[in-house]
Amino acid sequence: MKHLFQALADFVKSMHDEEPKPPLHIGEVMNCWVYLTVLEEAIMLELTCLNHTVDPELKENVGKSMNGAVSQSRRLKDFLQREGVPLPPVSEPKPQSDPNAVPLGAKFTDDEIANLVSVKLASAVTFCAASASQSIRNDVGKMFMEFQEEAMIYGILMKTLMRKRGWLKIPPYFMPPGAPNPAG
Repeated sequence: MKHLFQALADFVKSMHDEEPKPPLHIGEVMNCWVYLTVLEEAIMLELTCLNHTVDPELKENVGKSMNGAVSQSRRLKDFLQREGVPLPPVSEPKPQSDPNAVPLGAKFTDDEIANLVSVKLASAVTFCAASASQSIRNDVGKMFMEFQEEAMIYGILMKTLMRKRGWLKIPPYFMPPGAPNPAG
């Protein structure tokens, strides 16, 4: 346990020791650029999803996830602009529409919306973890760790709703040969 606290203390101290900051390496730039692109496209997906549902709880959770992506996008854009990195081209925002006007064959179901957003969040968690671990600059690693934590929080909220509504996709349980059957 002593080693864990020392490692955390060293990490916190290193966050303030990096002056002047070295330039971003190409992997850091690429990860930031790709994640910003993913965020921007996810925002458009979530706007579309909000146009397809009338479920108040689902709308609230999708809205929270989308607002988190907007916040992360804004912070990442500011960071990249300060570093002199050109921003990626992104899709145009979707207009608000009446979910009841979307034809049934073209309309996402609430189950599909929840799973789309859940997959987006799970992918964000994984991408942010990899990006943080590949970062040389502490400020970049810290930024991706913050993004990961936020995505995990929104993911937990979505998973709770999905479990409540029966939308959670669960793989089959593994029962090794000879194990007692808990179902009786």
